[in-house]
Amino acid sequence: MTTITEAARKTTLIPPSSGDFSSRQPKTIRLYPVSNYTFGTKEAQPEEDPSVSARLQRLQDHYEQFGMRRTCEGVLVCHEHGHPHILMLQIANAFFKLPGDYLRPGEDEIEGFTARLNERLAPVNAQYPADQHTAEWDIGDCIAQWWRPNFETFTYPFIPPHVSRPKECKKLYLINLPKHKVLSVPKNMKLLAVPLFELYDNSARYGSQLSAIPQYLSRYNFEFVDENNVVIGRSPALNH
Repeated sequence: MTTITEAARKTTLIPPSSGDFSSRQPKTIRLYPVSNYTFGTKEAQPEEDPSVSARLQRLQDHYEQFGMRRTCEGVLVCHEHGHPHILMLQIANAFFKLPGDYLRPGEDEIEGFTARLNERLAPVNAQYPADQHTAEWDIGDCIAQWWRPNFETFTYPFIPPHVSRPKECKKLYLINLPKHKVLSVPKNMKLLAVPLFELYDNSARYGSQLSAIPQYLSRYNFEFVDENNVVIGRSPALNH
């Protein structure tokens, strides 16, 4: 057996510096720590349908009367320990979903989506500072669209070529959270901060839509800010 001395383990071969790779960088999203947000509770909001079959039947009734259902959900991003986390609702300790819901027939998309976010997460009283519980939602980019071709549970990030009349379109919007905000959660739900590394490639637990969020967010750069509004990190942390 040959013993390698400590000096021999050190190399003088330094790799050349790579060329610049920042000519078309995406925009940077500032993320605040999850500790900046206040989580309250409000009255429970039971699910409208007691079963999956009842939900699909209601979807069919809606389609026959109003046409394709439009649904909007929000991707709320904060950070913990310098890694992006997604705020999502957990129902019955098992089922995860993003805040949002379907729009009413004839309702404006952004106005209706804002109303659904308020119904789900806005405080119901003024016990918190006004600038935290009355701040408008900053709805950013539409980062994904999912389509339901039939009155079934299957959805796709595209419209299958044989489908001319999809039954539902669900849009995922990036929500730019302010420095502070109060979020009140229905008593029958939990609001959890789930890290991207937990979501990635984990459709068995979160489903195909939620587990794809890390891919959607890969288009952005992130700037992590601490509780004192000081930048403590960036992602990607590349040296140019």
